[in-house]
Amino acid sequence: MSPYISIAALLCLALTGTLAVPPDDAETREPSKHTVTYKTSSELYHILYRSTGLDGTWRPVRMKLGNEGPTDVMRDTVPYKSQAFYRVLSLPLDEPQDTDADGLTDIEELNLSETQHPLNPAIVAESHGTAIVTSREQYERLARRDSVPGASNIREMKFLITEIDTAHPKLHLIDTKRHQFHLYFYWYGLGNRHVSHATFNNQTYFTNTHRKNVAGSLLAHDNFTAADGRQGIYTMEFWPTDPIAFRFVETAYEMLSASLPFIDGNLAYHPAGETQRTVFSDEVGNFKSSMIRTVQTEELFGSKTFEALNPGVSFGRLIIADGANISLTSRDIVIFRNLPNDLTHVAGILTELPQTPLSHVNLKAKQNNTPNAYLKDASRLPEIQELLGKYVLFEITSDGYTLQEATAEQVEQFIESIRPKESQIPVRDLSVEAILPLGEIDFSQSTQFGAKAANLSELRRILPIEMTPEGHAIPFSFYHRFMLANGFYDILVRMLAIQGFAQDPDLREAELAKFRQRLRKAPVPEGLSAKISLLQASLPEGTGLRCRSSTNNEDLPSFNGAGLYDSYTHYPHEGALKETVKQVWASMWNYRAFEEREFYRISHFDAAMGVIVHPSYQDEISNGVAVTRNIIDPNWIGYYVNVQVGENLVTNPTQDAIPEEFLISLLLADPEIGNYEYEIQYVRKSNRRVDGQPILSQQQVFDLAGRLRLIQTHFKRLYKGDNDFGMEIEFKINQSEQLVIKQARPWID
Repeated sequence: MSPYISIAALLCLALTGTLAVPPDDAETREPSKHTVTYKTSSELYHILYRSTGLDGTWRPVRMKLGNEGPTDVMRDTVPYKSQAFYRVLSLPLDEPQDTDADGLTDIEELNLSETQHPLNPAIVAESHGTAIVTSREQYERLARRDSVPGASNIREMKFLITEIDTAHPKLHLIDTKRHQFHLYFYWYGLGNRHVSHATFNNQTYFTNTHRKNVAGSLLAHDNFTAADGRQGIYTMEFWPTDPIAFRFVETAYEMLSASLPFIDGNLAYHPAGETQRTVFSDEVGNFKSSMIRTVQTEELFGSKTFEALNPGVSFGRLIIADGANISLTSRDIVIFRNLPNDLTHVAGILTELPQTPLSHVNLKAKQNNTPNAYLKDASRLPEIQELLGKYVLFEITSDGYTLQEATAEQVEQFIESIRPKESQIPVRDLSVEAILPLGEIDFSQSTQFGAKAANLSELRRILPIEMTPEGHAIPFSFYHRFMLANGFYDILVRMLAIQGFAQDPDLREAELAKFRQRLRKAPVPEGLSAKISLLQASLPEGTGLRCRSSTNNEDLPSFNGAGLYDSYTHYPHEGALKETVKQVWASMWNYRAFEEREFYRISHFDAAMGVIVHPSYQDEISNGVAVTRNIIDPNWIGYYVNVQVGENLVTNPTQDAIPEEFLISLLLADPEIGNYEYEIQYVRKSNRRVDGQPILSQQQVFDLAGRLRLIQTHFKRLYKGDNDFGMEIEFKINQSEQLVIKQARPWID
């Protein structure tokens, strides 16, 4: 039904006896708002009331001083959604009432329209907040930057409604830069220091029977695009585990709509966690018949056109990587039309497909302090097209991006300013000459087998044996002896000295490809070959084996190295295992790995490759990546997870395989009885699940959380980590529905 037709059908009565009707010229009205016309004069002021029925409760929604007349217009404060009934109460200026019962007359508050609201009885000291926000600029002064699942570094202004259990609740719009927590505002902004923390919580959260306060946030999602093309939206949100009932949501929505006129109806309630989604489902009839606009997580985060994954500044040459044969360098700012499966060191990143914080692209960006963002249709934007092929200054902020032309000199100065000044020698211990089972290697032996192997071995020490790969690790000494026996270190010296090698990335990539081919064809010394063959013979016949890289310059607290090196599956029909091991050794000389070491001045000759060998996993139900800390809100214990069905890529997904993304928050911990309770906040669901259901069951999520908690505790002790420490893990759910954790490395942020 057209909103204009519906408005015309409204029954609008004026309490003064004047009939209020819609404007004659519908084209002058905004279609998102109910509009009422009424008679006026300069001796009157007017209050607009709304009800969903003639016998329902009449709610005051707008108040306005009269003018010379003969008529005036008031619009409702909330967007058009359903049929409503309106009345206009007209009162003499010299006989004002106190509609919100705060001790100030309506006229006094209308004359204090920058600080007070005649329908909001809250009186807030300016140093702590306000009762009304009239502009975006004022909102930004009160808001602080914060992160929520699905939106990093977003503007957030907290609000607190007190006396919600009375006829005159009070809305306090908080200076959130000063008061990060609602409790602090309640104590110091409202003078309630005598009220205990426990009492405040008991009256504010997790209750619908004894609730006296409502604590929430107003978030500015500026990069949201609505179905009608309108840019940006403000969401009203509450603590995700708070089962806030419809009646409180409605009051908060109405009060915010009235007290933030600059939003102009562009406000929506976002049920942020599974608890609130359940409440919404239970009360969906009330929500649908109300004036509340609701936005679900899938729409909110599925309509983003921009997201800053890693803000920063850089200089480089702006180019598009669209699958053509192009050798990227640390002097390139690259627009990727698809997420790359591997990525060398670059100066800046824009992707036309959404990323997650755990994508390999973003992990590399964080490691290298590279500006990185998702920008829809980036390569088609005119302001970008005109700079393609040129040197540019590139900046990513939480609000957007900047590209402006720069010089080659600026690029070189910038690159040299961020590179290490001295050469770096990675530690390698060549004293171990035996292949050892995982579980027998301890944390200190990462200098002999690589951090990946040592950490996987530690996982086998703390988790059930069926939950980690049962395999072996080949030490660095095997790689070193192989290189020596074939004279490869000498060949490297000659390759690095080739004229133009250091300057020409295409030549560099071609020479490295030829060198890798020589490694794959070279013989393995007899003693090493015999040990690898013995390992292969010890495994059940017909076992497929996964051979994975484990070097001395990846999976480190300060250097992630994600995606630099290659892993390979050795199938039973492929013969000698040593041939697949050589493929892993050769990946030490991948172009992207060489470029990364070169940028950080890491000695190529001291880099060493170990190999993990374990049975390969086939036809897993799902696979995922998780971080053992809350990367959204470090003040709250939690775990961040990406997961996808089957073997579809999680860290570098394609457009048709978007992974599921969610945060697990710890609600309650009682270690003495082993009781832990969690809340799940989904950012988005996988588009590979046609039923729209989560990939992992709730029990699987909670079981995963328990393992992540154990891994965090164990490795934090080993790494002597601080409060920001976390581990990134890779996991699978196999065909037996068994959780398997196959990798753990320090999270870099």
